[in-house]
Amino acid sequence: MTTIELINAALATVSDPELHRPLPELGMVESVAVNGSVAELKILLTISGCPMQDRLRSDITAAVIQVAAIDEVTIVFGVMSEEQRNNVKKLLRGGREKFIPFAQPDSLTRVLGIASGKGGVGKSSLTANLAISAALRGLRVGILDADVYGHSIPRLMNLMGQRPTAIDQMFIPLESYGVKVVSMEMFKPERADAVAYRGPLLHRVLEQLLSDAYWGDLDLLLIDLPPGTGDLAISLGQLIPTSEILVVTTPQIAAAEVAERAGRIAHQIHQRVVGVIENMSAFPCPHCNDEISLFGEGGGEETAARLSVLVGSEVPLLGKVPFSTQLRTGGDDGKPIVIAHPDSLSASAISAISEKLMVRSNSLLGVRLGLST
Repeated sequence: MTTIELINAALATVSDPELHRPLPELGMVESVAVNGSVAELKILLTISGCPMQDRLRSDITAAVIQVAAIDEVTIVFGVMSEEQRNNVKKLLRGGREKFIPFAQPDSLTRVLGIASGKGGVGKSSLTANLAISAALRGLRVGILDADVYGHSIPRLMNLMGQRPTAIDQMFIPLESYGVKVVSMEMFKPERADAVAYRGPLLHRVLEQLLSDAYWGDLDLLLIDLPPGTGDLAISLGQLIPTSEILVVTTPQIAAAEVAERAGRIAHQIHQRVVGVIENMSAFPCPHCNDEISLFGEGGGEETAARLSVLVGSEVPLLGKVPFSTQLRTGGDDGKPIVIAHPDSLSASAISAISEKLMVRSNSLLGVRLGLST
C-alpha cells in the first residue's frame, strides 16, 4: 500500500465522536496529501464551530501518526456544504426522509415510558438512574425528557446549559454517563423560560424530539413522561404503538390510587404495563436496626394488584427503592446515586430493577434483524 492509502486506512479507524461513524463514510475527509514525512489533511466538519473539533484533531493525529512514513500531521478544518450535510442526513437515516425510528416494524429498541399519576414521586430520578444502570451493563441507552413543563433530566444527568449539535433539521443528542439524552430544556433560549404549549403542539413537540434526533442504534429508550394522564401520555401510545409503560408510585395508599390511573390510561390505548416501582420506601434507621416508613407502606403492592386486575394478567412489583438523601443530593449535583454511591441500598435496588427490565418477555420472532451478508 502507498503512504496515502495507509493514511486513508488509518482515517477509516477514526469515528466522529457524536455520529459514531467512520470519517470517510460520512464524507468528512476532503483531501489527503503527503509532503515528505508530513501528512496534510483537510477535514470537513458538519457545522461551523463544531464543539468536537479538538477531539477530532487529537483522534485523527493519534491514528495517522502510526503510519511508518509519517512524523507529523497537519489538519485544516473546513465546513460541509448544504448538499454534503444532506448526504450525511440521508446516510444516518438509511436514505429515508424524517421518521421515528422506534415506530418502524424492524426496530429492535425497547421503548419504556416512565409514568406516574402525580408529581413528586421521583420519576425523573429513577429514569436517570435506571438508564445509567442499564448502560453500565453494556446496553445502548437513551433518555427522552418528555416532561415538557417540568423537565429535570438535564440537571440529573449533569448536562445543565449544554446544547446539542444541530445539522440543519437534525440534531445529535447529548451524552452523559454513557446515555444519550434529549430534553426540551436544551432548545429553550433561556433555561428559566416557561413552556406554555397547548395539547396539539405538545404532540408535535414529542414527535419532533423523537424524529429529528439522530439516536443511532439503541437497545433501550426511557421516556420520562409528565405526571398524570394527559396529552403526552396518549401521544406516546399513538406515535410508538409498541411502547410499554412502567408505573412509579410511593408507599402511600393514596398515592397508589392515583398511580393506578397512569396504568389505566396506558391499558386503554393498548400499551403493555411492564410493572410497578415503589420509590421512597422504608429505609433503615441510622442509629438502630429498625426500619423507618416515612411515607407509609403497601403502595407498590396495592398499585401492582389493582393493575393486575385491570389488565387481566400479572403486573409485577419490580422493586422498592428505599428513601435516601444520597438519591436526592445526587440529583442536585448531577451525579446519580448509581455512580456516586453504587453500593448503597437505593443504588442496589435500582440495579436489580434494571436487570429485570433487560429481560424481554415478548419474542423478537418475525422482527427483521439489521444484518447483511
